[in-house]
Amino acid sequence: MSSDVRFIDFKSDKQPTWCPGCGDFGTMNGMMKALAETGNDPDNTFIVAGIGCSGKIGTYMHSYALHGVHGRALPVGAGVKMANPELEVMVAGGDGDGYSIGAGHFIHAVRRNVDMSYVVMDNRIYGLTKGQASPTSREDFETSTSPDGTNMAPVNPLALALASGATFIAQSFSSDSQRHTELVREAIEHDGFGLVNVYSPCVTFNDVDTYDYWRDSIVDLSETDHDPSDEDDARERIMSGDREHVGILYQDPDSVPYGRREGMDQNMSEIPDGAPEDAMDLVREFY
Repeated sequence: MSSDVRFIDFKSDKQPTWCPGCGDFGTMNGMMKALAETGNDPDNTFIVAGIGCSGKIGTYMHSYALHGVHGRALPVGAGVKMANPELEVMVAGGDGDGYSIGAGHFIHAVRRNVDMSYVVMDNRIYGLTKGQASPTSREDFETSTSPDGTNMAPVNPLALALASGATFIAQSFSSDSQRHTELVREAIEHDGFGLVNVYSPCVTFNDVDTYDYWRDSIVDLSETDHDPSDEDDARERIMSGDREHVGILYQDPDSVPYGRREGMDQNMSEIPDGAPEDAMDLVREFY
């Protein structure tokens, strides 16, 4: 890893095709800055993404990357990290990709606690397919396919993560570059699975959850008496539903990543043919 890498070194020569003003621009810039600030470089970084507007992010970043199928980015990221623990693995997704079709993978990635970070661009809408309601959309959110609202309570991804045994839960706002970068950096440095749910406004299809809405609604936990190691306080804030919190909701200071807990710290590409049976048993157990 290099100490003189700049965030621009993580930027590819491909021009993003996101709509002008999309929150994903700020989300991606924060990811690149956080990777550089933690001493990573493109040669030791692997970005995994699924389908949706967020799925393009691996193309726009200069690193190893895989653009997978809808909802399946997390198991790919976990496999990459377990195969080569020396890589910095970051998975990128959207609220539809991660909390709908990928919800099952999300729960098990959280409880497995593989040492990687998961950045979710939550705009409360399906943007790539032109504006359908997503799992995190408001109950009364009207779209072309739900003209009377969804009539369903939105998924609370932070509550889902906490109930699944998460060791790091954070939330950020793509427009606050410095704070967003700081929170992604904390997720990277955390020993275990680090979730950062990002409020990333969709300026084209969601005229409710806008930049102005988030600026007026957000409460930064760093300006409160919140203790991230206090799980009860984290649960109360996550379930309150009255204000939108930004910061680290919960972090387990005693977190032990899956690989270290199971003794899987060897680069699988370096395990020769005829590897010890107990090592291969661990691989089989994981999958």
